Amino acid sequence: MPLLPSYRSHIAFASAQNLAQITVSNTGTDNNFYFLVDRSVFINIGKDGNIIEWGTPLQEGRLGYYPGKLEPFIGRVDYYNRTDNEAFRGKPKYIGSAAITYYSSYENENFSGKVKSIGSVTLAYYDAYENEAYKGKLKNAGNVAITYYASYDNSAFRSKLKSVGGTTLSYYSTNDDKAFKGKLKSLGGNNYTYYSSFEQREYVGIIKMGSQKQMANGINYILKF
Repeated sequence: MPLLPSYRSHIAFASAQNLAQITVSNTGTDNNFYFLVDRSVFINIGKDGNIIEWGTPLQEGRLGYYPGKLEPFIGRVDYYNRTDNEAFRGKPKYIGSAAITYYSSYENENFSGKVKSIGSVTLAYYDAYENEAYKGKLKNAGNVAITYYASYDNSAFRSKLKSVGGTTLSYYSTNDDKAFKGKLKSLGGNNYTYYSSFEQREYVGIIKMGSQKQMANGINYILKF
């Protein structure tokens, strides 16, 4: 039978107003960045720099729980009004005590409307002249550099998340078994294996070894199956 992912009852997060958590799909095609503000409030931002949601982590054992799920935040949320720049009017201005700014319509047009800062953390993005596989994606979160595989890399992991600070991610290539090519192979020093197309049919492609949660260089990673 497939191994069940190991869970920890306690997760340590990075300091407030910093990149604290990242979710990564096991195919590597989808990843979100969670910024911790006000002790236990997270702002979830996509790789394109748009806010997806915000809230507090749902505790294990609660109905509907899954790793990375957020409960609605009931504290202070203020929004930019209709007299503000068109690129961010109507978007959140404060979530808790964290002020949020955006690139305006008169700045770099490729960044217009993307989150520019969360509290003291500044966000930067790859520009239009950079590689097609990652232009427009999140490049820096404060002092944390973020890279992606380029358009000239193997097609099984092209444009997928490559590194976050000192943590490197790798994926199975087109030369690997079809049941797991393109899936996450390693994250930092942690390896992932999957049942191959030659094993029991009901297990093909299911994770065989590797934890769903990993802490690397102060950031919590959650693998989404």
